[in-house]
Amino acid sequence: MTVAAPSAPPDHRTALWPGLALSLAVAVGALALAQILPGMSALIIAIVAGILAANTLTLPAALSPGTAFAAKHLLRAGIVLLGLQVALGDLLALGAPMLVVVVAIVVGGLLGTLAIGRALGVDRHLTLLVACGFSICGAAAVAAAAGVTDPEEEHEEATVTAIALVVLCGTAMIAILPAAAALLGLAPEVAGLWAGGAIHEVAQVVAAGSAIGGAALAGAVIVKLARVVMLAPVMAVLSIRQRRRGAADGKRPPLVPLFVLGFLAMVLLRSVVPLPPAVVDAGGIAQTLLLAAAMFALGTSVSLRRLLAVGVRPVVLAVGSTVLVATIALLGVLWAS
Repeated sequence: MTVAAPSAPPDHRTALWPGLALSLAVAVGALALAQILPGMSALIIAIVAGILAANTLTLPAALSPGTAFAAKHLLRAGIVLLGLQVALGDLLALGAPMLVVVVAIVVGGLLGTLAIGRALGVDRHLTLLVACGFSICGAAAVAAAAGVTDPEEEHEEATVTAIALVVLCGTAMIAILPAAAALLGLAPEVAGLWAGGAIHEVAQVVAAGSAIGGAALAGAVIVKLARVVMLAPVMAVLSIRQRRRGAADGKRPPLVPLFVLGFLAMVLLRSVVPLPPAVVDAGGIAQTLLLAAAMFALGTSVSLRRLLAVGVRPVVLAVGSTVLVATIALLGVLWAS
């Protein structure tokens, strides 16, 4: 009797491709849609697509290894490339007073949002993600904080909830902030600085700066990128905090996550080496593509029914955080100007 040889186990790398290919394909579509939907970033479009796919279709199990890989590793690669969009010379041109304001926005937004979350009784992990997203740079900051504080991906719905709140409040600010700036009689330059300090997503800042007009857009984007740079020290602090908590059970994450070091390396590269504009633009496209693919993958793991059941308190937290960050930004910009 001839015994059939046991079949070889499937190659792990091959198993990744179905989910990775789908995530990247959706990211390409999200990039295209973002070009015709003002104020909407490809990241937001991609995560909405992932949530809709997970809740209206039966996704094959073969996609899971690739989407899990995308949600973790493509996310971190995208954050590394995000550093190419930041030139330290542009940030220093803001002047010391405005840089102090940026630090105050991030630190005050973080601490204030944590306090609001505690007062409302919102889940601590969700509160932390909202604090990071609203104070720093929207969906990318939410996902980065989740990667540091939830390495086992046990609280993915909190991540998606925080990103959904970024969409809700940040999109509303595209219309609210220019109108408020007009009522206050702010000059376009000052209103642009306020938009960069107050609004969550880069794409939302661009939309608001364009709506204000004049010289608002350039200042808005530079201030926003200054907030993006704060991603590195905040993630380092969270990693140290997580490391101390994990010491008791033997889990000690890196002192500073590798993707944070990579982000800083890209910032230094952009600041020191005269990169051609085509390289910077290509890095921006690649960064957005990777982050959008990660957002889609993250969305595929979310139950919409459970997401809608989070209640009103996280929404109140998000509105409170938005008002807090916008107030700190306005007072700071008026002081620095």
